[in-house]
Amino acid sequence: MGIDIRFPIGLMFTIFGLVLTIFGLVTNSNAEMYKRSLEININLWTGLVTLIFGGLMLFFALRARKNRKK
Repeated sequence: MGIDIRFPIGLMFTIFGLVLTIFGLVTNSNAEMYKRSLEININLWTGLVTLIFGGLMLFFALRARKNRKK
């Protein structure tokens, strides 16, 4: 068929992960904000995991596209 859903999903998760990671880094010094989550910067950690997942999806989509061209 030629339709690979991994590329748009990877792009979406990568962008969302970047936004969350940047927000987590900017608000890192706000201790009041992270009191409810046991002092864990949940935005930063969730953003990093989402960024890694999106990067893996993009990697697999580009690798599959490269293998199809051969």
